[in-house]
This record gives sequence, C-alpha cells and structure tokens, in this order.
Amino acid sequence: MKDSAFKTLTIVLTDGPYISEYAEMGYKIAKAALKQRHKVNIFLYLDAVHIPKKDQDPAFFSNAGGLFSELALLGAHVEACPRCATARGYVPMPVGSEDYHCGIKITSLYRLAEMLQESDKVVTLSR
Repeated sequence: MKDSAFKTLTIVLTDGPYISEYAEMGYKIAKAALKQRHKVNIFLYLDAVHIPKKDQDPAFFSNAGGLFSELALLGAHVEACPRCATARGYVPMPVGSEDYHCGIKITSLYRLAEMLQESDKVVTLSR
C-alpha cells in the first residue's frame, strides 16, 4: 500500500454498456470512491469502449455515456484502449474522440499498466 491518505482505485471494464450491469456497477463503485476523495482510474477495454459514446438513448437502462461523463467531471480518469476503440469505429483525437463525452480519452494500452502500477486496489468487471 502507498503511504498517502487518499488511495487510488483502478476499475477495468470489458463489457459493452448494455450487455451486462458492469458499466453501472463500475459507475457506482467509482462514484463512492470519489465521494471518499480517492483517486479513480477507469480503463475501458474490448467492448467497454462503447460505454462513453455520446447520444445513447436506451429505453430501459441508465445512459452509460452520461454516467461516465459525470465521473470524468467529478475527477475520475476515464480512458479507453486505442486498438479496441479504433476497431469499433471510434477515431482517437488529441483530447479524446468526437464520439465520446468530454473528458474521456482514447489513450494507450500502456496507460493500463501505469494505472495498475499506481493503484492501491484494482477492480475488474469482466465475464
């Protein structure tokens, strides 16, 4: 464990937003950690890169894009794998993607390794 008073939590998601409840569970875990003033990293891998897509309008589910946009506004670092995002049609740009909510970035798979290294706890939500 690190010595700092505030710990770092990293959440790794692999499922798309409406195939399981993992996106919403990740949101709730992250929001609770932020409320306790912890640093929160979220890495979106595989189909989870669909979570922060703008203009989603699910009829019977929470809007995953809006939830993760809120986390980014609250200070969470929400980043997506570039190979996964590009393979699914999202175009990386210097500060994210025009398809993503503000504050959510397409970065690098190396960032996942950095996030894991700096974390006190890691939660992986995956099938």
